[in-house]
Amino acid sequence: MQRPLSFFLIFSISLIFSDARSINPTETESFKLQMNQEAATTCSYTVIIKTSCYSKSYTRDKISIAFGDVYGNEVYVKRLDDPYSGTFERCSTDTFKINGPCTYDICYQYFLRRGSDGWKPESVKIYGPNKRSVTFFYNTFLPNGVWFGFNQCHGGSGSGSAIM
Repeated sequence: MQRPLSFFLIFSISLIFSDARSINPTETESFKLQMNQEAATTCSYTVIIKTSCYSKSYTRDKISIAFGDVYGNEVYVKRLDDPYSGTFERCSTDTFKINGPCTYDICYQYFLRRGSDGWKPESVKIYGPNKRSVTFFYNTFLPNGVWFGFNQCHGGSGSGSAIM
């Protein structure tokens, strides 16, 4: 069966303009947090994390997040979790307001999970100070004790040796 050329053209254009990150997340030991978290200006971010319906019913694990741009500007939160408030329950969506150094286009995002419960995020959507958003799709259980996520950065200094 032959599909019309217009279908492929529309599909190709939608991929070009999509802000979604569709490459699989990876485990990395080379990712290192930026030590300089002091910035001349502070920006506000909204981070929306959706927990998979195939995750554990809840997690008591310690969940950290780091994200940033190709130039080494990085936002880091040591603990997002709060098991007493129902954070990261199965089939839930949690929204966090985070202040941190200002970034350009966010091109990497990692989680660090520590604990024995396990947790399976479905997706992470980050709205930057310019109100543009980027989405990273996980849909896999995070390994314990190692940074795990996405690096879509190309060029620039980046964070650690994981970024070109």
